[in-house]
Amino acid sequence: MASWLAIDAFLAGEGALLDVRSPAEFAQGHIPGALNLPLFSDLERAEVGLTYKQRGSQQAVQAGLALVGPKLAALGDGLLAHHQTAGGGPLRIHCWRGGMRSASIGWLAETLGLPVQLLEGGYKAYRRWVLASFERPWPLRLLGGRTGTGKTDLLLELARRGVAVVDLEGLAHHRGSSFGGLGLPPQPSNEHYENRLAAALAACAGAGAIWLEAESAQVGRCRIPAGLWRQMQGAPVLEIRRPLGERLRRLVAVYGVQEPDDLAEATRRIARRLGPVRTQEALAAIERRDWSEACRWMLDYYDRCYDHELERQRKRPEPGSAHRSLDLHDWDEGRSATLLLSHGGSSSCEL
Repeated sequence: MASWLAIDAFLAGEGALLDVRSPAEFAQGHIPGALNLPLFSDLERAEVGLTYKQRGSQQAVQAGLALVGPKLAALGDGLLAHHQTAGGGPLRIHCWRGGMRSASIGWLAETLGLPVQLLEGGYKAYRRWVLASFERPWPLRLLGGRTGTGKTDLLLELARRGVAVVDLEGLAHHRGSSFGGLGLPPQPSNEHYENRLAAALAACAGAGAIWLEAESAQVGRCRIPAGLWRQMQGAPVLEIRRPLGERLRRLVAVYGVQEPDDLAEATRRIARRLGPVRTQEALAAIERRDWSEACRWMLDYYDRCYDHELERQRKRPEPGSAHRSLDLHDWDEGRSATLLLSHGGSSSCEL
């Protein structure tokens, strides 16, 4: 007999996590780590839905049975394969609302002798859990710094050392500027970005501090959820500083390997903000493959933006929003992380 679990118990379980919604539903957003084993294709789901609206529930069920019947053997093969690949354990199955789709696949799994757990309320319940997680109080610490100071690399080094870190840019597949998507996979939907953030925060539960990069409210096309953003506005900030030459070296290492045409197009997208002089000088440097000079013109603009935002942050009235700075010179991530941890342990940015 399949067991129905509330969201926390369902997420804490082991075994394969199977989302039986249609491919389009899955692509829009899903529980991180879930695999898609759709009961209906996108077209079939639309057909059953239309039948329900026009002819009622009973006819829609009949239409669904007609579509699923020929696929039962293939669905069974999928269930057996996922169970084996995951090394046993219950198959954790869900659909949109914990209704007929998950119950049907659960029945098939049980018929094959496989243990099954179903999610009460389905993916809809999971989304409520996601949105509620951003309203929970989190011990956030922000890592700030001008463009090219290596904030993301430093956060990743902290994570390798076991420090609680949420990589806002990595989860969004974007570095946060007009050039931020170059060389990275497509961005997730905003819904799935929220799902990934909630999972990352849940993995940090119990930590004394959680480090994030001091971002704007939007990372590319992905928006930081309002509840989390509000908490970030009141969190203490540790600003890291590096010499201009080191910042240019780091930027060239990232963007000097990108396609020149893509760099030029990204530059044109912000031409109104750069101004005509900076734009033309940056494009000319890209044309002659002078990556350091191109980055230097970009930094002239981005530094002004950062300084303006920094001044605004320093005037924040929120309690606890202290601002400290740390000079990392041209040190590598290992040495920088060691200093940051030492600095954090003796300041309000405790780890």
